[in-house]
Amino acid sequence: MNYATIKNCDIANGPGVRVSLFVSGCTHRCKGCFNEVAWDFSYGEPFTQEVADRILEMLAPVYVQGLTLLGGEPFEPQNQPELVKFLRQVKKKYPEKSIWAFSGYLFDRDILAGRLGDPEVTREFVSYLDVLVDGPFIEEKKNLSLRFRGSSNQRIINVPESLKKGEIVLWEDWQGNGRGLKG
Repeated sequence: MNYATIKNCDIANGPGVRVSLFVSGCTHRCKGCFNEVAWDFSYGEPFTQEVADRILEMLAPVYVQGLTLLGGEPFEPQNQPELVKFLRQVKKKYPEKSIWAFSGYLFDRDILAGRLGDPEVTREFVSYLDVLVDGPFIEEKKNLSLRFRGSSNQRIINVPESLKKGEIVLWEDWQGNGRGLKG
């Protein structure tokens, strides 16, 4: 897996201060995508253990609320195994930090349905997430006033609650959950 960018102290891709990892590779090719350069799976640099260790160091300060995965597309089958390996390390070292992911795939139709590579790898990936912003970017539905999304069709999903209830639970409905904005 390659990555396009790592942003330390990112405040745009989830609540609070976060570390954001932009992976390379995306087959959605959404019209008007803000990160078109990351569509190419070979763009950027290889994601090595040294890179993972650097991100783990960036996550250490108490003011860093968590990690956000973007792209490209984190849920592309080629990206999932390496991200799962990395997320195991993040959760082991920082169980209190939230993990967000952005995906053009739909949580219920694509991700939970096992349509993206190895279903066991996908299930493990999902098990580490606190929040998933799902759905492709649709330029005609672009709305700059939306929080943490680019177009109005995208949903901000509370993953643990959705898995527990067996239905989509939106993160906005759980912001006052007593855990800060971990969601």
